[in-house]
Amino acid sequence: MEVASHSILVAGTLFLISILATAITPRLGVPLLLVFLIVGLLAGEDGPGGIKFADYSAANLAGTAALALILFDGGLRTPLSNFRVGLRPALMLATVGVLITTAIIGAVAAWLFHLPIAEGLLVGAIVGSTDAAAVFSLLSTRSVRLNNRISSALEIESGTNDPMAVMLTIGLVHYVLAPETYGVMEVAELLVTQIALGIGLGYAGGYLLIRTINEVELGDSLYPLLTMFGGLLIYGVTASLGGSGFLAVYLAGLMFGNQPVRAFASIKRFQDGIAWLAQIGMFLVLGLLATPSRMVDEAIPALITAAVLIFIARPVAVAVSLLPFHFPWREQVYLGWVGLRGSVPMVLATFPLLAGLENATLFFDVAFFIVLVSLIVQGWTVAPAARLLGLQMPPVTTRVRRADIDLPGTRGYEMVSYRLARTSALVGKKPKQLPIEDHSRIVSLTRAGKLVPYRDWGTLKGGDYLSLIVSKTELPELDQLFQSTSGQQAVEQQRYFGEFVISPEARVADLVNAYGVEVPESTTEWTLSAFITSVLHKPVVGDRLRLGDMELVVRKMDGIKIVELGLRLPHG
Repeated sequence: MEVASHSILVAGTLFLISILATAITPRLGVPLLLVFLIVGLLAGEDGPGGIKFADYSAANLAGTAALALILFDGGLRTPLSNFRVGLRPALMLATVGVLITTAIIGAVAAWLFHLPIAEGLLVGAIVGSTDAAAVFSLLSTRSVRLNNRISSALEIESGTNDPMAVMLTIGLVHYVLAPETYGVMEVAELLVTQIALGIGLGYAGGYLLIRTINEVELGDSLYPLLTMFGGLLIYGVTASLGGSGFLAVYLAGLMFGNQPVRAFASIKRFQDGIAWLAQIGMFLVLGLLATPSRMVDEAIPALITAAVLIFIARPVAVAVSLLPFHFPWREQVYLGWVGLRGSVPMVLATFPLLAGLENATLFFDVAFFIVLVSLIVQGWTVAPAARLLGLQMPPVTTRVRRADIDLPGTRGYEMVSYRLARTSALVGKKPKQLPIEDHSRIVSLTRAGKLVPYRDWGTLKGGDYLSLIVSKTELPELDQLFQSTSGQQAVEQQRYFGEFVISPEARVADLVNAYGVEVPESTTEWTLSAFITSVLHKPVVGDRLRLGDMELVVRKMDGIKIVELGLRLPHG
């Protein structure tokens, strides 16, 4: 009883500290995952907490389950439209990129730690993939706003590169154990099985989970639980059959988040909390598992390995993988810089320990050191790097404040509530003047804590709450509407997107005649939209095309169609 009470006390204290840290550390620019890891280290064997924890099997189980939940939540929040922009480059990064990273780090690790090349490659495979928890945390922060091409590539890569890293790690572990009987054909068979079963069972599991939730009558509080355990079941079945459970659970989440599902708003809120719990728990456990004093002898070669990964291996992998896709060089540099490592390498680093390899402890320590350096160096600089490269898009408001409530008896419809920022461009307008679709309805207005009668609505004020009944498909447009700004933020957006708005259907000849820019004569009868697409291939919001001393900037998109352009004229 005393042991149980003490364990609950310790767990409650560590989680409480970690949760409270989320309210403080973002203001200081500190990566949250680094904070969770440090809390675990401080509580561990070498820290003031002095907790001795060396159960690698339990850590592997906790890390795997947590990562499955994080990937399901990440898929659930990824719009399917992102795949049009980011799927092909992300898949190249998730396959070719992981192979290149593994090869470079494998060679360096074998040389620095005096390992056989197979064991060096095992180190490379362990740290070869980017981390879903770290990337999803990066993309959800308010300090970084990137264009859709970068964010989609990062997001999809982190959700799909685990099969390659897992396959390489498992294959190399088997090879080190029995080099005479395990070869290239066995590794290839493992890869095909992992990917084929991961894709097939992920889609099948997602479909069955959606059907189950939409057809089975349960208490409202049980739908989020059914979803969570359904995701874990999809992972377990796929992994048990030899497939990639991580890929399956990500695809199931992707299907789930892009289909009409009953109780979706409450499920999404619940999954968000569970994903945070998984991230905190995973990094706390990894912090407890690590023993920094044991790493002193390997610190210098591990630091060199981390530097090679950050400054050479990842940039080379990105450059080679993105060669066919015409990414601007600034975006390639940024994608190369933010290849964060986190929980995935630490989970993979437990595989050699569980297999009983001779140098397994060395592999774990090196992986931990690389993760720590990655979170400090890369995690701390994601926002400054975006600003330095001119990729940080201007903020829209401090934040879109939207609360979702399920609408009983419907699928795909929700009641949402928005809080108007004082800088919103909607302030001063009447509710009936808002450009809202006919089948959406404003149902209430709350001001100063009181529900305002319809006849007294008048004009909107900063701090008002507007509640609407809407289709889930309209939420991106509504978010954009309620993000519209005035004042200084509007000036910043105008500076970024251009002083003038110009129709994408205008002819190139009109721009030539008005401003005398030089373009190929064969393109003068084209529309600006066609001209930009021919140069940029797959334009996204924020893309710029320089014409002489001016720039055309993509302001708005409808799927893959440009609907608004900005024109930036030279100053002075």
